[in-house]
Amino acid sequence: MRIPVDPLSVSFRHRVIPNDAWRSAAFALLALQLSIGILAQRPPTTGSTEPFDIVIVNGHVMDGTGSPWYSADIGIRAGHIAAIGNLESATRKQTIDARGKVVAPGFIDMLGQSELTMLVEPRVPSKIFQGITTEVTGEGNSAAPINAAMIAADRAGYEHLHIQPDWTTFREFFTRLERQGMGINLASYVGATSVRRMVLGDADVQPTPDQLARMQALVDHAMEDGAVGVSSALQYAPAPYAKTEELIALASEAAKYGGIYATHMRSEGDAEPAAIDEAVRIGREAHIPVEIWHLKAAGKSNWGHMPQIVAQIDAARAAGVDVSANTYAYTAWFNTFSAFIPPWAHDGGDDKLIERLKDPQTRARIRKDMLSTAGTWDNEWQEIPGPEAILIAVVQNPELMTLQGKRLSEVAALWKEDPIDALCDLLIKDNAFTEVAVFGMSEPDVVLALKQPWVSIDNDSQGTSPEGLLGQEHPHPRAYGTFPRILRKYVREEHALTLEDAIRKFTALPAQRMRFTDRGVLKQGMWADVVIFDPATIRDLATFEQPNQLSQGMEYVLVNGVPVIAAGKMTGALPGRVLRGPGYQPMLAASRAPSSPDPAGRGPASSQALERLK
Repeated sequence: MRIPVDPLSVSFRHRVIPNDAWRSAAFALLALQLSIGILAQRPPTTGSTEPFDIVIVNGHVMDGTGSPWYSADIGIRAGHIAAIGNLESATRKQTIDARGKVVAPGFIDMLGQSELTMLVEPRVPSKIFQGITTEVTGEGNSAAPINAAMIAADRAGYEHLHIQPDWTTFREFFTRLERQGMGINLASYVGATSVRRMVLGDADVQPTPDQLARMQALVDHAMEDGAVGVSSALQYAPAPYAKTEELIALASEAAKYGGIYATHMRSEGDAEPAAIDEAVRIGREAHIPVEIWHLKAAGKSNWGHMPQIVAQIDAARAAGVDVSANTYAYTAWFNTFSAFIPPWAHDGGDDKLIERLKDPQTRARIRKDMLSTAGTWDNEWQEIPGPEAILIAVVQNPELMTLQGKRLSEVAALWKEDPIDALCDLLIKDNAFTEVAVFGMSEPDVVLALKQPWVSIDNDSQGTSPEGLLGQEHPHPRAYGTFPRILRKYVREEHALTLEDAIRKFTALPAQRMRFTDRGVLKQGMWADVVIFDPATIRDLATFEQPNQLSQGMEYVLVNGVPVIAAGKMTGALPGRVLRGPGYQPMLAASRAPSSPDPAGRGPASSQALERLK
């Protein structure tokens, strides 16, 4: 027979505890559990006897998620956010008073281009004065892998920056960055163009199955070295020679390591719908997330098309393809001047391009293609209102320095030439190195792209400085002003975005996309990438006429808990880290050479080969 048992009595080794005694014990246990629970909910670091390195007080905390600001102190210890709450009585080494200021996560630049200029000016002032604490780079051509043939072909660019490449793999490149020190964090894609050049060179050829397998192996190695995915820049030769199937094969390798496929699409103008379809197909068939860089509707004939572009991407997302985009929110883009020349003329690299530009008959064919409206390639000449829409920005030939900041129309008038001839002759004189700003977008399209919930922000410019070697260039003003300009123009003045949503686009949204699980929001345990600024006064100063001007308004910028800007001034600290992707294998031998021979069949570039190039 089952004997009823009072639920408030308990048997312990056949010994029954009376109900009253059990009740007393139960309540005591409950009190103990509640006490433990309350203690467990407190940040474990607040009770530490060790002082905080920094406590930020009196700020309006905007955590990056899009939520409204709230009041709290933020305690930082050992590079991390150790506590958020009332830390009035906590001991600390330094207090930062953020009264009247916004305290937010550090901004993440979704396409930064600083992989080489960071070796020239590791403090990257143009970035930190915008509040950028993390940059993602590697647009088609990445810093690695490289071999002797690529170094020789790209010699003008290395010489321009006074850099001697002493690496061949990402592992070696990342080691060099960390050894030197960095003002911000940096992550990189492996470029599909770089992988193609390692195996096929700069020629307009298709890979054999064996060559494609070697290209895939290079992607594998890069992912194991810490790349965050694979990228393409399909407007710039030799990238246009790659067919979609080649890109799917490379993206599929990155997908195995949890990577992302990022793309400067094959067209951002007349053929953009087809280019979006290609990016979506790559994402679907390679089973990989897709990030579209610097989304735009390029060219006067496409102004007003952004609603259709947005609808096309929304439809892909609704169908289950993980695709998103970013923007820098200016109406001028910035690229190599040689992109105005049709792809066929780039076959074999810049030296062959220069030969063709010098040959009258071939130059006539180039002119004909540029003037054609057939739409068989991404023809930038047909996308601009006229030569006045091209601003000469960066040259390598010292004799051409006076042209920086002039429009192509001015150069043509100065040289008493037709604008297309002036374009070709400038490329010849500058060995195809020239970079230009191109005014080819409409403001309503820019704003509509910016407002999309899946659009984050990219700077799309290398880190630079108003001083020294980099200060001699004439960059796009976005190099100095992208993030503060959005806060000034599109938040404060035009109300196209709320401050909360702008911060989300700068922080949590890109961190989510890049799988930076320990950055992008202000939360206990996260790395302490933090910015402090006054939303009423922050502003950009850089213009197309005078671009080398640092933005104003960042009171403090912390990278991994260390101030790189304090009280509005650069500290010179270099606390940045390389952010390696999910496929990173730390135990692999750092000396592993690329498995693919260079185009001349000499095998991987060795340290001896690099030494001979010095």
